[in-house]
Amino acid sequence: MKTIGIIGLGLIGGSIAKTFRRVHPEFDIYAYNRSSEALANAHAEGVIDVACEENDPRFSECDVIFLCAPVEYNLAHLETLGKLLKPGAIITDVGSVKGVIHQKVNELGLEDRFIGGHPMAGSEHSGYEYATDRLLENAYYILTPGGEVSLDVLSAFNDLIASIGAIPMVLTCEEHDFAVAGISHLPHLIASSLVNLVKELDNDSQIMKMIAAGGFRDITRIASSSPEMWQQICEENQKNISAVLDAYIRMLVQIRCQVDEKNGGFIYQMFESSRNYRDSIDVDHQGMIGKAHVVFVDIADEAGGIAAIATILAMDGISIKNIGIIHNREFEQGVLKIEFYEKDSMERGLALLQKRNYITYVR
Repeated sequence: MKTIGIIGLGLIGGSIAKTFRRVHPEFDIYAYNRSSEALANAHAEGVIDVACEENDPRFSECDVIFLCAPVEYNLAHLETLGKLLKPGAIITDVGSVKGVIHQKVNELGLEDRFIGGHPMAGSEHSGYEYATDRLLENAYYILTPGGEVSLDVLSAFNDLIASIGAIPMVLTCEEHDFAVAGISHLPHLIASSLVNLVKELDNDSQIMKMIAAGGFRDITRIASSSPEMWQQICEENQKNISAVLDAYIRMLVQIRCQVDEKNGGFIYQMFESSRNYRDSIDVDHQGMIGKAHVVFVDIADEAGGIAAIATILAMDGISIKNIGIIHNREFEQGVLKIEFYEKDSMERGLALLQKRNYITYVR
């Protein structure tokens, strides 16, 4: 598997290309993207070796083809590229819903050539400009093989995914779609609806928006994700999303009743149970939107305070993703919030600031 094809150079497709280029520089990478600008940039940067046209016959040279476009395009490419596959080649995708594409795979008779894929990593941003060669590192990568894929082929593909730093996990497409409906699709619906609710409840002075605390920002961050993508996901995984929504609505009705009755025991148990389960989750592995690498710093409110910290970090070659004063720190310590691009930069920055006697906190 040394010739890789990629259809779609957005956040995920671009990150897969950049990761293969870093980890396997000897690989040949062929790619096609609807945006000629992103395709040209990837070629100019040396991320891909061959810039292809749509349904390019040169994809027949690939050992693996990654479908990284929106689902309706992936389905169309599956039909055309499936006919180009050379013996032993595999076609895969990165979609967050697997049932639809597996159905198409069965219709096309590609059950022995297709391994569904879903890297559990991402960002609220989209596009090649946000792609990185570390996005998939230590992220779960779900594999949903077609019913006739041999164990040898699945094992080889599993090893390929592991070689780029991801953590492969094999599930059926049914298991995958129900799981992500609960841990990914429902949270996005909740985040979006919560933001819209606050927007409707806020007054003309936008007091709620002004004093929104870290807790609100954290649980609604994913509401900034692509509307087009999430519309498609809701349509494609409707049955599972509807089932988990029913369960969630029943739980909300129960909570409302217990709050109305001032049932302190129930309310306490609810918060204790959720805290214990949440604390048991391994936060070192990236979820759908990745783990934020954030340091909070106590600084005096004086001219040059932020500039001094930025200079300290810049002199050591550490890039800052975002920096700003926290006006409402109800659930956050430290007046200054610094977000880094990766864990290593955060740890280096933290050590530098502590060495200079800054009081720091890591969430």
